[in-house]
Amino acid sequence: MSITLSPEQEQLIQAQLATGRYSSQEEVLSVALLLLQKFSDDYATWLEETRQKVKIGLDQIERGEVLDSETVIAQLEQKIDRARRAGAS
Repeated sequence: MSITLSPEQEQLIQAQLATGRYSSQEEVLSVALLLLQKFSDDYATWLEETRQKVKIGLDQIERGEVLDSETVIAQLEQKIDRARRAGAS
């Protein structure tokens, strides 16, 4: 297989080689492809989890298990406050 890289892509590979972390262009591209695969797998997992959550939410709506907007906003504000406090620790 023959691949033509843009000047920007070539520059990125050369910059990675210059760090000393990689010993060849092939190694840089191999790591890049592994990261692309991980990203794709993670996205597929996220998408499936999101679809499941939406289905659960729609099922809850059909059963009348809903919260008013004030309650939802208050719960979100509490989560944000807890996250901020945890981050400040």
